[in-house]
Amino acid sequence: MSVKYVYLFQEGDAGMRDLLGGKGADLAEMTRIGLPVPPGLIITTEACREYVRRGQELPPGLMAQVEEKLAVVEAATGKKFGDPVNPLLLSVRSGAPVSMPGMMDTILNLGLNDVTVEGLAKAAGDERFALDCYRRFLQMFGNVVLGVEHEIFERELERLKREEGVRFDHELSPPALRRLLEAYKRVIRAHAGRDFPQEPREQLELAVRAVFNSWNNHRAIVYRRLNKIPDDLGTAVNVQTMVFGNMGADSGTGVAFTRNPSTGERELYGEYLMNAQGEDVVAGIRTPKPLRELEHELPEIYRQFGEICERLEHHYRNMQDVEFTIEKGRLYMLQTRTGKRTARAAVRIAVEMVREGLISKEEALLRVDPDQLNQLLHRRIDPTAKLEVIATGLPASPGAASGRVVFEADEAERRGKEGEKVILVRTETTPDDIHGIVPAQGVLTSRGGMTSHAAVVARGMGKPCVCGCEAIKIDYEARLFRVGDLVVKEGDLISIDGATGQVILGEVPLVEPELGEEFQTLLAWADEVKVLGVRANADTPEDAARARAFGATGIGLCRTEHMFMAPDRLPHVQQMILAATGEERDRALAALLPMQQGDFEGIFRAMAGYPVTIRLLDPPLHEFLPNAEELAVELTRLKMGGAPREEIEAKEKLLRQVRALAEFNPMLGHRGCRLGITFPEVYAMQVRAIFRAVAALVREGLKVHPEVEIPLVMHVNELARLRQMVDELAAEVKKETGVDFAYSVGTMIEVPRACATADEIAREAYFFSFGTNDLTQTTLGFSRDDAEGKFLPKYLEEKILPANPFAVLDREGVGKLMRLAVELGRKTRPDLLVGICGEHGGEPSSIEFCHQLGLDYVSCSPFRVPIARLAAAQAALRWRHGSLLDGGGPLPAAAS
Repeated sequence: MSVKYVYLFQEGDAGMRDLLGGKGADLAEMTRIGLPVPPGLIITTEACREYVRRGQELPPGLMAQVEEKLAVVEAATGKKFGDPVNPLLLSVRSGAPVSMPGMMDTILNLGLNDVTVEGLAKAAGDERFALDCYRRFLQMFGNVVLGVEHEIFERELERLKREEGVRFDHELSPPALRRLLEAYKRVIRAHAGRDFPQEPREQLELAVRAVFNSWNNHRAIVYRRLNKIPDDLGTAVNVQTMVFGNMGADSGTGVAFTRNPSTGERELYGEYLMNAQGEDVVAGIRTPKPLRELEHELPEIYRQFGEICERLEHHYRNMQDVEFTIEKGRLYMLQTRTGKRTARAAVRIAVEMVREGLISKEEALLRVDPDQLNQLLHRRIDPTAKLEVIATGLPASPGAASGRVVFEADEAERRGKEGEKVILVRTETTPDDIHGIVPAQGVLTSRGGMTSHAAVVARGMGKPCVCGCEAIKIDYEARLFRVGDLVVKEGDLISIDGATGQVILGEVPLVEPELGEEFQTLLAWADEVKVLGVRANADTPEDAARARAFGATGIGLCRTEHMFMAPDRLPHVQQMILAATGEERDRALAALLPMQQGDFEGIFRAMAGYPVTIRLLDPPLHEFLPNAEELAVELTRLKMGGAPREEIEAKEKLLRQVRALAEFNPMLGHRGCRLGITFPEVYAMQVRAIFRAVAALVREGLKVHPEVEIPLVMHVNELARLRQMVDELAAEVKKETGVDFAYSVGTMIEVPRACATADEIAREAYFFSFGTNDLTQTTLGFSRDDAEGKFLPKYLEEKILPANPFAVLDREGVGKLMRLAVELGRKTRPDLLVGICGEHGGEPSSIEFCHQLGLDYVSCSPFRVPIARLAAAQAALRWRHGSLLDGGGPLPAAAS
């Protein structure tokens, strides 16, 4: 039995999208519910996949099936395909299962030739109309099917208009159009190496092949890659009876949305042109009119159109994007699909449709893409602005900013204090640049990836950041950077777009974020259904307060090392690191303790009543010291400049100490709990500061829930030793203050061995927090900055990996280790609290996986808290309705 490759519109429905494509399924659905749709047929996506499998050969019997269904269309229209007297003309359009607007090719007026054009002219009573249709067809067919550049046809058209002394296409006379037709045929012969095919059935077969081929054209491939659309879906071919909007003053064509796609307002929104075909609306040759003017021009058509749009929106229960044509006063619907919309519109439409009774709250929550909310939380570039893009890097932190270029953190701080807006431009940032990042409007680096220091810090602060922009070559000595021949000096204005990775010359207009009542309503609904808690990564009282304002119910990661980088603290930190004796180190730590205590008091106060996870010092000590290369340069300058001997010797000593602390692989070196074991006094100072802050606030009557986190544990003995120290210090502080308080000790799970021995580690831990940035590095054997800057883009392009594992959790690798750790940990301690605090804690797909594993919470930067709340709700809804298909059911969550 032969495969059915061709369906009439009346044989399909909206549920056949995978087979008929989105456009075909919607045409079939509109036909089914009785809307005025020109009849036609659909060649399935299966036929396209078979065509590709056969090396661009049509499946056997396909065109015979097309002939059979075409006969039904001919009977419905009373016209014959290829008939010289009353010809049936066709449009041939692509239509993938997933919307890919403008990514593939369309052909109109197929079936015209030197004979049928005369029949069309007589049947329509309009020679000029028929000739105009023919010239459009020649141009489309020549371009889409035969590969002749569009501009070559346009040059012929412009030449003829000049000769005729006319400005617009529709002013060309029939004799002039006939000359243009002959010119177009000569263009095809010269550039395609063959004559234009006069046989309509040959035209149709070639057009079908062209649509199938367009599935793999460059722009379609790029679009699929950007939107994570599978390459093996294929496209359907929609063959539909032509209706003509260019048959006079009572004909026209247009596109519309059933609601405003920018604001979400409930109004018909769109454009139309009278006496035009569809491509005229989008080509920009003539200026379309706003749709509301159609009410005055053709009031009855406008009324019908409004009723149809209302019916479509109620039928699909979603905002629709429609195309229509008016032929001699009769309205036809050519397409409907779910309309693309801004984040602002998506939120408003979802909430208002619930209030209108069209959809449920659960459906509303699933209608909004969590990542879209970024548009609402950060400033963005005005979409109408003209941009001079000079380079593109990685979109590391969303938002947009303009400012003057500075290359040093100190300079950024100085200018920031003077009220100047600056963009900090660095090869890469380190923790000692933090004082320059704080006042900067945004950060641009030429190295580093999406989880580099600059990216993580900028996201936490809600600042835009573009990383890994290797096209910019920084010259610190000359205080400039180059992009090719372009030179940008310190003080020049640039802009960055952290959502796209673009670097733009000059200042650009920005649009401020808007958080309306609908936004808060949607997130309140999300909180009603989500199971996962949502905490924030916050290192300052200001971050904590912002996180609470965005709806965080605790802090899942407070990085104490960021507190050390403040200019008033760094000297004490460096003194502590470089101390020659225990007494010197103790003096430095004594100076730091009250500062740390003050930090913790501020964070606990901002999060009163909610848990706060404080990670003890994690990075290697050398990160708090000056850069060795910069020290060497400075030392050379001192020697050449005849500086005093004492100053030179001090700088030489510092350089020796810095080099002594340097490591070949610092991310796997002397850091985390290894520091706490070799320098216990450092961790002791931090723990004392935590518990003294707790005691102070408990005395004030505030509820405080401290969670002390030991980083980078790989063996239970590490945790056991450090937990004992924490417990002893807690008892000591309770005794000295006379205040009793509760606390818990846990660990960050960051290395594979910790996952494999989680049952042992859980004996000493009351909570686990997955540090998936490092767990991804140690599992994949990737250095994240090197990977993202060097080979990872190639891995993604070649589909070796499906997604950047530092952005989207690697479920098959890292995820299996996480599942193992949860299972083993809760086997030992059933009430084990488990969360995630890596960058994945704010990424929707990763959040879905965390829900599936039965984690208790996710933690992310404050500005991603709303995204995580919505994503957590969507994960709960999908899991509840059985659409999470990633094997192995959810593990029981611990009681919070």
